[in-house]
Amino acid sequence: MYSDYDAMIDDFVDGKIDLAWNGPLGYVKIKRRLDEPCQVIAMRDVDVNFTTCFITRSASDILTVEDLKGKNFAFASRSSVESGLLAYHFLKETGIDPKTDLASFTFSEDRQSTGLTGEKEVIDAVLKGEYDAGSVAQRTLRTMAEDGSLDQDTLRTFWTSPGYSHCCFTAQGDMNADEYRIVEQALLSVNYGDPLGKTILDAEACKSFVPGIDVGWEALEKAAEEQGLI
Repeated sequence: MYSDYDAMIDDFVDGKIDLAWNGPLGYVKIKRRLDEPCQVIAMRDVDVNFTTCFITRSASDILTVEDLKGKNFAFASRSSVESGLLAYHFLKETGIDPKTDLASFTFSEDRQSTGLTGEKEVIDAVLKGEYDAGSVAQRTLRTMAEDGSLDQDTLRTFWTSPGYSHCCFTAQGDMNADEYRIVEQALLSVNYGDPLGKTILDAEACKSFVPGIDVGWEALEKAAEEQGLI
């Protein structure tokens, strides 16, 4: 177990570990630093076609991204890939420059603490009218609606990003093919219908592990480059 994410990245790049559970930015950093490509051995089911949403209050006059001009926008933490780093990048890609087109914008670190964390704090700030719009993961909206902590009638999504890839199990590129298959099968065989499997998958907020793919991080690579993170 690593308490320092960058230390894990360094050790993977140096070949000291064979398999790593990476967040999306960690994978992009590893991929960029390696001379030989690594392998995405598996992912959670929720890590494929992950999306970022821009939200506003249901009664808001914001209908499209263009309507954000002159408005106040709330991002989540700068360290949040989906609702911070990528959200900022996506906003610029749609033609809205936060620095010149918005009346104001902040990240969670810039705002006074409310006791809420991450995207829940963004949702709360938008619902209270402190901000006209904000960025959250579509997965967060779905989870909060399912557990009853969000009344879907109070918020409206007016923009959703293209799907992208999120977290992944990353294996060294030279991992033995037999070892690769053993690890892959061990992950893919975790069954939500089994009590132990359910415990494992619930801990990762998913219903299954799925075969890995090596695409879907392109937008994040571009965003990370823009911010000097890779």
